[in-house]
Amino acid sequence: MNKVLVTGACGLIGEHICSGLLERGNIVVALDSKSSQYNENKENYRFEKADYADKAIFERIFRQEKIDAVIHVACTVDNDLSNIVTSEDVKKSQMYDDFLYSMALESGVGKFILISTSQVYEFPKSREPIRETDKVKIDSNYAKLKYDSERKLATVINGKTSMISAALRVAPVYTNDYSENLLSKIIDPDTKSLFIYHNGEYGFHFCCLHNLVEFILCFLKVAESTKYTGIYNICDEHTISVREIIKYARERNTFGPVLQRKVNMDLLKNKLGKITNRNEAKTNYRYIDLETFFNNNILDGTKAKKVCNFKWNIDNTK
Repeated sequence: MNKVLVTGACGLIGEHICSGLLERGNIVVALDSKSSQYNENKENYRFEKADYADKAIFERIFRQEKIDAVIHVACTVDNDLSNIVTSEDVKKSQMYDDFLYSMALESGVGKFILISTSQVYEFPKSREPIRETDKVKIDSNYAKLKYDSERKLATVINGKTSMISAALRVAPVYTNDYSENLLSKIIDPDTKSLFIYHNGEYGFHFCCLHNLVEFILCFLKVAESTKYTGIYNICDEHTISVREIIKYARERNTFGPVLQRKVNMDLLKNKLGKITNRNEAKTNYRYIDLETFFNNNILDGTKAKKVCNFKWNIDNTK
């Protein structure tokens, strides 16, 4: 059995990753600043309380145990950060980066997976899918936090190790019970009413959380050489249209009518809002900038699909 260390193990994403690892017969060392009951009392699961400031705990674990793989989920929105990402959150993440990667490398960890975000990309107006080699645009705290983590990991490795590493640029996640990222595209934050432009034919790329977990499990199994090291776009097979999101929302909640809004009028409000409250776009993970709302956000998942197939979607998610 492989022994896998998971940081941020008790947040939404971390809990599901740990559960998947345990189901596949792995031993899980779960680290977080708080505990949860999701995987408690399961065989081969051990929780230790630790966060970015507890370097000594990490040193002890890497020294005393043979860790085969690390999955770094800590400092991830929808896991243990709120949708408002502060400058202090960025600093905390950097403290993790300053020791975690080096410890993993020095202790002989075989595989390292970092959960990053698709928010690092510049969403172009063209319809070409966004590939891992495409242009980045770091204009939010969360994009900076994750892009800095990617670069730190690459710097530590720098071709000098046999450790196989992957930075996963994950689209906003959802499950059957977790809908915040989906709903942020159709609910007005001020009135809490549903809105739509035109006929709702536009859509967005998301990632069912079970697709992310499946990729991680497959990567741990099949990545046998450093040729697998690199960046991967992790997302559903297809985008989700606004009409599909509204159907999903109504099946699970009670909402009023869907209001059809005028794009040009909202664009004007959007420009004024960016002038009067510039900090909102920088800190709010779910901030909607209408100037880029209809830009291409389609991720090319070809590279990731060489590792596994993404079978989960908004219709069959559990």
